[in-house]
Amino acid sequence: MNTDYHFPISSSTTCHCTIKTARDEKVGKIKDLMIDTETGEVVYAVLAIDEGFLNMGTKLLALPWQAFHFHTQQHDVIIVNVDKEKLEKAPGFDEDNWPSGPQHEFIDDIHTYYGFERRLIKA
Repeated sequence: MNTDYHFPISSSTTCHCTIKTARDEKVGKIKDLMIDTETGEVVYAVLAIDEGFLNMGTKLLALPWQAFHFHTQQHDVIIVNVDKEKLEKAPGFDEDNWPSGPQHEFIDDIHTYYGFERRLIKA
């Protein structure tokens, strides 16, 4: 996550923030944060897309944590730095079918898809 200022924030706070695009379009809410148990790093956020945003019903997307930054004036808003078109085409999942299998491959895939380099932090 990119911020102009750094401060700790609770996961529950992020889940109550409104997620918007840089064009001020409401996208949805963060449903969950996925944390690497070895490093403590937030590796991705699970974004619950609002039904009306992509005209396709509720969809869950995994996005790299680096894809988000806090709105500088509205502290209850988080901006997602991904184009609407990229989100429309993104591989998603539903509430009953979360990603499984080797997580490191999945995490690498979402970083590649969204164009973010995965930071490898040594514990």
